[in-house]
Amino acid sequence: MAVYPKPGAAAHSLPVKKTSWLRTVADSDNAVGWLFSLPFLILWAWWFLYPFIQSFTRSFQNANFAALDSARFIGLQNYLKILNDQEFYRAVLHSLELVVVAVPLQTVIGLLMAILMNRKIKGKGVFRTIFFIPYITSTIAVTTVFMMLFKQGSFVTKFFTLFGLKDVTWYASTDYALWFVAVLFIFQQCGFSMIVYLSALQEVPKDLYEAGQIDGASKWAQFRYITVPYLKPITFFVVSVATILGFQIYDQIAAISRYGALGSPAGATNTVVTYFYQHGIRYMNIGYGSAAVVLFFFIIMIITFLQKKLLDEKG
Repeated sequence: MAVYPKPGAAAHSLPVKKTSWLRTVADSDNAVGWLFSLPFLILWAWWFLYPFIQSFTRSFQNANFAALDSARFIGLQNYLKILNDQEFYRAVLHSLELVVVAVPLQTVIGLLMAILMNRKIKGKGVFRTIFFIPYITSTIAVTTVFMMLFKQGSFVTKFFTLFGLKDVTWYASTDYALWFVAVLFIFQQCGFSMIVYLSALQEVPKDLYEAGQIDGASKWAQFRYITVPYLKPITFFVVSVATILGFQIYDQIAAISRYGALGSPAGATNTVVTYFYQHGIRYMNIGYGSAAVVLFFFIIMIITFLQKKLLDEKG
């Protein structure tokens, strides 16, 4: 009588080569990617995540910067006090005005500069460097130079009188000081936007433009229906970065104030960042200042979300 092996018996009898978990991880592309990202994640957690958690915790405390050990929990009192402070709303309004004016302008100017630098022109490498230099130049140095250029009676202020503006020292005027800060921000940020857009423009498939030319599309139509949609993710990145940096403007305002009373003249350049610095650092009320930082964080998150929705709808 023949005896047949049970189903699967042969398979079980074969030796199975075990692969170590370390080898499995080493062969994984995701694991390698996380490994290379680990140094950045550690630094990000140490320099940004941990301080934010600390600030969030302090925002519920009555904490003096000089005596943090004696901090005591007070619940939402800091937040309620801020929300009843008209100075905070003025600071938020100034920050919003800066972002609403400066971010779109620097985005458009950066894109136009990138389109120009993407053309075949002589010496464009030199022009790229010249346009990018303001971005890597010290903000204090740029502000100091602009303060000399925008003094009353200078050729710059006289030029702007052609557009109905007054011939005054911009950074010393309550009507013009905030726009002086916006001009500084636009001047410095355009170089970064240009480089980002330029790298993206060089990746746009040439076939799309050739197909558009065959179909009789004008240069404007090619820009509108090919370039702009293709650059939409880059535009979101540029706008998001500029928005965050716009809300974080501090050096220009400190230079204008000559490190005296921040927000000079007469609070015309007071922003959310200077509001936090005044209350959290100068007045040493770190709990109150931390509450302002947390509110500031959520303001940026909401605006970034709205920007994403707006760009998605336009796309």
